[in-house]
Amino acid sequence: MSQSTPPPVAAPSDRERTARGVRLRTPIPGPNGRRVVARDTKFLMTSTKTSPVVAESGEGVWVTDVDGNRLLDFASGVGVLAVGHSHPEVVRAVREQVGRLTHFAGTDFYYENQTELAERLTKITPGAFEKKVFFTNSGTESVEAALKIVRWHRQRPIVVGLLGGFHGRTMGALSLTSSKPVQRARYAPFVGGGHHIPAPYCYRCPYKLEYPSCDLYCAKILKELYFATSIPPDDVAGFIAEPVLGEGGYVVPPARWMATLKGILDEHRIPLLDDEVQAGVGRTGRWWGIEHHGVVPEVVTAAKALGGGFPLGAVTFPAELDFPHPGSHSNTFGGNVAAVAASLATLDVIEKERLLDNARVQGELLLTRLRELQARHEEIGDVRGVGLMTATEFVRDRASKTPAPAFRDRVLAEALQRGLVLLSCGKSSIRYIPPLVVRPEEIDEAIEILDGAIRAARAAA
Repeated sequence: MSQSTPPPVAAPSDRERTARGVRLRTPIPGPNGRRVVARDTKFLMTSTKTSPVVAESGEGVWVTDVDGNRLLDFASGVGVLAVGHSHPEVVRAVREQVGRLTHFAGTDFYYENQTELAERLTKITPGAFEKKVFFTNSGTESVEAALKIVRWHRQRPIVVGLLGGFHGRTMGALSLTSSKPVQRARYAPFVGGGHHIPAPYCYRCPYKLEYPSCDLYCAKILKELYFATSIPPDDVAGFIAEPVLGEGGYVVPPARWMATLKGILDEHRIPLLDDEVQAGVGRTGRWWGIEHHGVVPEVVTAAKALGGGFPLGAVTFPAELDFPHPGSHSNTFGGNVAAVAASLATLDVIEKERLLDNARVQGELLLTRLRELQARHEEIGDVRGVGLMTATEFVRDRASKTPAPAFRDRVLAEALQRGLVLLSCGKSSIRYIPPLVVRPEEIDEAIEILDGAIRAARAAA
């Protein structure tokens, strides 16, 4: 088990073992799981593993581990599984595709399904202008491609992002990532040109102001301070932002913040790079999180849920920004036919099963239930989210708002031993991102488990 894994907690009581859909036969991990974790620790590089779940199979919002424990998955493979584990339509599409062809060099030759997906993405991304698509293998590669597109065409060296933003860990994307110090430690110097301004984090306003009397100073400061001092606007190739901060804490910008920022960017003809890797493909109840802000970005990056469980990312951008010469940018596996088949099936399922509507409806229910927990537990300082992209922030006390990361980690560990899979975000928050197929009874079960986990964490403190 990695050093960052939360400390073990006692197995739940017999009463908790039989609660609703969760079925627990062993602590997490059980004997089979512990063997896998030990081998993983020996042979795999230390990465971001903090939860000792060793999955064997999954269906919908449920995952079964190698010890036969049936767990309620409110992590969705870090937002990947929009239509749930092993959706029959996705499985069928992938099986049919790999039976015919698995690969023929994604960017050197042509695939019909790749073209079909690209056309579909140009229709569902915001903006009425003519667009083109570049396929990638991951979110960070989508960001890398977006950065190269705007830097090549604008021939300007600076890209501005938000403190707290996460855009990936490769060296170009890392120049804009700033959600945790560990992600940047010992890697400097970064690719040049990355600048940051504070994120619109109303619960912890860096300027000690309050919304709406602040008059959106956190957006206007880009022009009033940074453009007037350290960031020459004529040197800016683009501004990159997530519509909802992901790894940085699931922070939702206040109303009109994005529109105010976009107005400043438009004034200087600076393109907005909308990083939808975590918020996109229905997570917020719309295809793209940016749609809640009423603005149209020039560039949209996507990954995670786009591939339906397969490695697939994409960048959608104005056709006028296409490279005029072959070879300026490319890759080998981007738009792999099996991944594209999974993606097309995923988009079909979202439409046919009205999962955008379900994300909005169930997201409201989830926020309501989380706020009920907040009323019962003083450790919950803030509840926030859009659609099924929600979070609770844990604090030592509500007056000081001092982050409580150790308590948050204990809640995560206690929840897991009760059968609920969750992920952290920010300094002391937990994110709740079930598949978009989640039902009310599954949300109720998750809340009951979370309630018990918080009580247990408090008792152990």
